[in-house]
Amino acid sequence: GFLAGIKAFTAAGLGGIGSIPGAMLGGLLIGLIEAFWSAFFPIEYKDVAVFSILVIVLIFRPTGLLGRPEVEKV
Repeated sequence: GFLAGIKAFTAAGLGGIGSIPGAMLGGLLIGLIEAFWSAFFPIEYKDVAVFSILVIVLIFRPTGLLGRPEVEKV
């Protein structure tokens, strides 16, 4: 169950923490990435590919794909 929990957290982070449609989109993207990676590249590295995509997305969009930045009112 540990790897499934890590992948669920990755899906939520990819889509945007706090966004249910974002978590669903993140899970769908993780499934597609794993399926296509397994079809064309060695299957041993599919988890590396998923976590690399997560890192790349969080570098350019720190709130995730559907997350909204929090505006702090002063």
